[in-house]
Amino acid sequence: MSADVPSRCLLLICGSLRAESTNSALLRTVESLLPGDVDTDAYGDMGELPHFNPDDDVDPLPLAVSDLRQRIARATAILFSTPEYAGAMPGSLKNLLDWTVGGVEISDKPVGWINISPNPDGAARTYESLTTVLTYTGARVIDAACVRIPVQRTAIGDGGVIHDESIRADIAHTVALLLGAA
Repeated sequence: MSADVPSRCLLLICGSLRAESTNSALLRTVESLLPGDVDTDAYGDMGELPHFNPDDDVDPLPLAVSDLRQRIARATAILFSTPEYAGAMPGSLKNLLDWTVGGVEISDKPVGWINISPNPDGAARTYESLTTVLTYTGARVIDAACVRIPVQRTAIGDGGVIHDESIRADIAHTVALLLGAA
């Protein structure tokens, strides 16, 4: 591999379908903080995935599912950021994760998450569920890269990225721990 080609790829998965969610801002911030030897793949097709049906988890896979699994296979590690809806993981994210159970791509893949909820409970139920499902899929959950870094909307500036330097440092540290485990 040549020196100008990134040797590692971080797959970024947002659990929100909202284009301007704070979770999306967190992942854009991650992209802005990565060193040159790390490429990112911001997965944005969660809304295109069909509803999970085990009968459809056979070759040929639906195109959106095949694309998801290929992107997971190419990734060095995966970072999630998701809101909590009605006290639980968003259904669209659970659907994405259900599609990973039948594949081997996520098995032993290092994964982490950053919970940015500023609410007092910090979306704890969502991240508890996320950890449970990721463990079930065979992913390697990196505990040190599973953190809560509360982010208020006011911390998001131009370009939809977080501008607070203290928060950015915490994000960079977490991502470094995840990539270091890869």
